[in-house]
Amino acid sequence: MPEPVTPDADTADGADRRGPPAALEALVALGRRVPFTLGVVALMLVLGVATQTLWSPLRERPLLDVVAYGLPALEAGRWWTPVTGAFFALVPAQYLPVAGGALVLLGWSELRLGTRGAALAATTCHLAGVLGASVLLWPLARTTWSWAHTTAAVLDVGFSAGALGAVAAASATLRPPWRGRLRAVLSLYAVLSFLYIGLLWDLEHLLAIGAGLLLGPYLVGRTPMRPHVRFTRHEWRVLAFTLFLVAAAVRVVLYVVPSDGPLGATTTDADVVSVLAGAGVSVLLANGLRQGSRRVWTLAGALTTLGLLAGLAVLVIEAVAPDRLGPGDEVVSAVPQLVVDVLLWSVQLWVLVAGRSAFRARTHRRQRAELAAQAAGRSGQGGQGGHAGADDRDTAIALLEQHGGTTTSWMGTWEDNDWFLLPADAPHAATTPDGGDASGWPLGYLAHQVHRGVAVALGDPVAADADTRARVLAAFVDDQESRGHQVCFFSVSEEVRAWGADRGYRSVTVAEEALIDLPALQFTGKRWQDVRTALNRAAKEGITYRQGHLAAMPRGVLSQVRAISELWVGDKGLPEMGFTLGGVDEALDPHTLVGLAVDTQHTVHGVTSWLPVHAGGGVVRGWTLDVMRRLPDGFRPVTEFLIASACLSFRDAGAEVVSLSGAPLAHAGGADAGADARTDAGVGVEPLDRLLGGLGEALEPLYGFRSLESFKQKFSPRGVPLHLVFRDEAALPRIGLALTSAYLPGASMRELALAGMRARRDSAGP
Repeated sequence: MPEPVTPDADTADGADRRGPPAALEALVALGRRVPFTLGVVALMLVLGVATQTLWSPLRERPLLDVVAYGLPALEAGRWWTPVTGAFFALVPAQYLPVAGGALVLLGWSELRLGTRGAALAATTCHLAGVLGASVLLWPLARTTWSWAHTTAAVLDVGFSAGALGAVAAASATLRPPWRGRLRAVLSLYAVLSFLYIGLLWDLEHLLAIGAGLLLGPYLVGRTPMRPHVRFTRHEWRVLAFTLFLVAAAVRVVLYVVPSDGPLGATTTDADVVSVLAGAGVSVLLANGLRQGSRRVWTLAGALTTLGLLAGLAVLVIEAVAPDRLGPGDEVVSAVPQLVVDVLLWSVQLWVLVAGRSAFRARTHRRQRAELAAQAAGRSGQGGQGGHAGADDRDTAIALLEQHGGTTTSWMGTWEDNDWFLLPADAPHAATTPDGGDASGWPLGYLAHQVHRGVAVALGDPVAADADTRARVLAAFVDDQESRGHQVCFFSVSEEVRAWGADRGYRSVTVAEEALIDLPALQFTGKRWQDVRTALNRAAKEGITYRQGHLAAMPRGVLSQVRAISELWVGDKGLPEMGFTLGGVDEALDPHTLVGLAVDTQHTVHGVTSWLPVHAGGGVVRGWTLDVMRRLPDGFRPVTEFLIASACLSFRDAGAEVVSLSGAPLAHAGGADAGADARTDAGVGVEPLDRLLGGLGEALEPLYGFRSLESFKQKFSPRGVPLHLVFRDEAALPRIGLALTSAYLPGASMRELALAGMRARRDSAGP
């Protein structure tokens, strides 16, 4: 972190003398940007003084019937009350939240929408809330619904509906993920407050917020679209965390303040111990879901499902059971609380199911423990000692560190994969390559995923030598075919392609990996002009390069990195890609390094993450680029700066190579027939080539694979082809769909097509 600069005495004195006028000038400038907000608040205060309601309760004076709005006022012909009622509060103590809330909520909305847009949104939403509530209550008051009878007779004042509606409208100006977060908070507040509390202003707020959400897109020049629920893994975790915290808060609040909402009065049968225990369980589950724990996800799903089924069963019983009388002879029932509980449980269960792929992470505590163990010098060597009882992923990492792998091998250690382990007691191998006892310790492994009946192996197998790697490949094929799966090998080297060609497999080039050899790297000559320009500009603008483990960095840095990543993902209408493309969660792995571009104000302008390339014996010989994200309005050549700075850092540390990875779906083409491959007329890899090429073209506006491939040429890399190896052309359609599912789990072909068309339309402009 840069050390703070201490100004000299003259500079400090000058700043002190200029401080108050500068602050006042900034305040005046801010006031000029929010004239509508200041006008509303000023009118509230002026009328409060003129009518003495600022110190004398309005609810106890005849003036209430003159200025307050509601169904009784409209039925009595007081048509002006929706306007006059906006500038009052029922009691003096309410002026602080009413005027203060208007100042904050309207002020923020006016800064986002402009004066005209904020005035239109606030006025429209206020009238929609006030008049809409009266319109709804007028027929309902003539039924036997007791809540409607009571609420229809209430008068109200204040501008809270308009202020909340303006905020809902202004949410359209935000970028994801903040747009979705704000809308979710507003919607959750409106629905829960209406169902649990159900006062007149809760109904007004619900209608006003709904109107604001509909109006907002029109105010920023676009039509409302059907929402696309496409969150990052972090967003799914935050959403689940929030819902379980809300459930805990609701239990406590309802126990302390029983509600009498539109569904009726709630019971107070529960004791404090059961209420606090239930809330405590929800809080613990919320914390585990925030960390992405798979075990907590399983437990939360089981408990939520049981709660939902039990709630539905009890709800049926309560619906047919006679009502009970409470202490004050009011009719009480468990139905109101059960209905909302069932609603919350249903939403919770939907979030857990829809976002299930987000809950596969190890805890932050475990990440830090691994990082501390690395810092203490724990060896990653293979062997049985220290690895007894390790899970498959830990075993795969230990084997990779022991034997080494390719530039794509670390991607095979990510949580979404499965690992085929070749045991030492396999029929063809009873000892390790060096002659040691191999009992109980695998000879090698192959990472893979199964989609649509296809076992897609990721990268080359990891083992001590080529012969053992060939044994892993053969055993993997036998195992998967015995399960009825088709088999293919994705992003593999020439070694696996040649192994397949000897056995009649076909292959196609799917990417060209960009490699930079570090020992002789010098950014000299014309071809490095763009890179030198980026480094020089960064120095002039105070942008510095920081490198380290993201899990060990301050929480503020992690928050900025997540925000940059979510801004990049949010507007695509599709989830983050997976398989060979990681995200922030993978960057948190203690084995991974991140590079940050940070300015003098500690703002992160860009981030890259680097995966280790192991040479065996615990030695890291290079690094592979994974995450590459930039702040949209930040330092322009930040990507060139980050990659160049990382290359220099790795070179100085003794690394041999940097891989800029192979952009997926950017180089589909060029069949590699192999010496013994079939070349019958009309039979070949062209269908898969066309499918992958078409998919790459469709997703180019969304993910920019081919633009990324062109960008990498600035670093003059040498290209190494990566192949897809498969046995039978008849499986090509299924392999193409399996690869699509691997990269975009949960995205349908229809969603891919719609997102692609939308991105092309947006890129084409008006």
